[in-house]
Amino acid sequence: MPRKKRTSPLAQGVGLRNELLPHSGMAPLINPMEESGKCTGAPETCVLRMKGGGSLGSLVSKGKYYVTAHYDFTPISDRDLPLAVGEKFEVLNNAGEWWLAKSLTTGNKGYIPSNFVVRTNSLEEEKESETSPDDFSLSIRDTSPHGDVAKHYKIRRLDQGGFYICPRTMFPSLQQLVEHYSAQQDGLCQRLTEPCLSLTPERPWVADEWEIPRESLKLIRKLGAGQFGEVWMGYYKANMKVAVKTLKEGSMPSDAFLAEANLMKRLQHSKLVRLYAVVTQQPIYIVTEYMANGCLLDFLKTQEGAKLSLRKLIDMAAQVSRMNFIHRDLRAANILVSETLCCKVADFGLARVIENEYLAQEAMTNPEVIRSLEQGYRMPCPELCPLELYGVMLKCWKEKPEERPTFEYLQSTLEDFYTATETQYQPEPGVS
Repeated sequence: MPRKKRTSPLAQGVGLRNELLPHSGMAPLINPMEESGKCTGAPETCVLRMKGGGSLGSLVSKGKYYVTAHYDFTPISDRDLPLAVGEKFEVLNNAGEWWLAKSLTTGNKGYIPSNFVVRTNSLEEEKESETSPDDFSLSIRDTSPHGDVAKHYKIRRLDQGGFYICPRTMFPSLQQLVEHYSAQQDGLCQRLTEPCLSLTPERPWVADEWEIPRESLKLIRKLGAGQFGEVWMGYYKANMKVAVKTLKEGSMPSDAFLAEANLMKRLQHSKLVRLYAVVTQQPIYIVTEYMANGCLLDFLKTQEGAKLSLRKLIDMAAQVSRMNFIHRDLRAANILVSETLCCKVADFGLARVIENEYLAQEAMTNPEVIRSLEQGYRMPCPELCPLELYGVMLKCWKEKPEERPTFEYLQSTLEDFYTATETQYQPEPGVS
């Protein structure tokens, strides 16, 4: 009997993770979705990544909630608590990125960075899914003749409680599922043995640190330069890596800049490069989240970047569009890539809050381009491009803005396309 078809990877919020663990095993019986991507560490490794679970807010409100420090942390103010790997805390208030907590070791209360801790008595890898809070997936790094690939397995939840990847093997809990596949391959591409490694995250920014003194920044390395200034990698207070945009004196009036900066400050989203702080005296500095791999346009030209999955960009664009903010210049040069291959939209300097669903004003100036488009010319279907996808492209090139699809429509259409071209399982030997 054939197995169920897998839901779209976009619907699952599945993405490549840069965390590794040793593996061994035989050929898989279960057929996951594969994608090329960045991998580091030993040549023979696989990745374990769990996603899902309820929100922390609901858990805290229902009773006591405990977390364990996953990284060491040195306090940056007298309001913070130090973290030592393995130390346990009770969360008292989880509003924002800094949580009020009490150490179960010392009894002291203070603030801790939420991204440095994990829920006690749960898998470190268990996190809320980006697209469905109750969905989980298992991502494994494997090797192929074409290089490293990430294979993703949908973990399904039973109505009566429990979880499974393959219907023939059920588990009461996620912990038991992982223990089972750590003991034997049982249809996966590799056996799981050890928890994955992860990069130490940057501490969250303190919300009230908005207008900061220039002396608190140290510029280390110039990343680029443009018409209006330069971009540097630097440190804030000598311990937090940031990106600093320095604007040439006179390139923008201070009052106009502050108005724009206050708009940018409101744009807090997981898929947007975060604006941390500003230096308002000339020359103006803009302090943002640091993205180690630079812009997507340049990164895609590297050997490492050629393996990057772009499917997640569709979901990113759809999420941005729901915020009623229009970028006006969304292109690969304005998408930045982090050390862990997370893509985020940058340079919202031209963004404006609008209520209209479409931006009707066109910005083309080349007479030949305009004349050709007005006469109905559209780029031919690229080689090897499926006709279904070319049809979506043609809709995006409609002359009337109101006839062009939204990002949400594109997301839904592409999810359906990928779902129709993928299967989750291969029939097992002896099963009809």
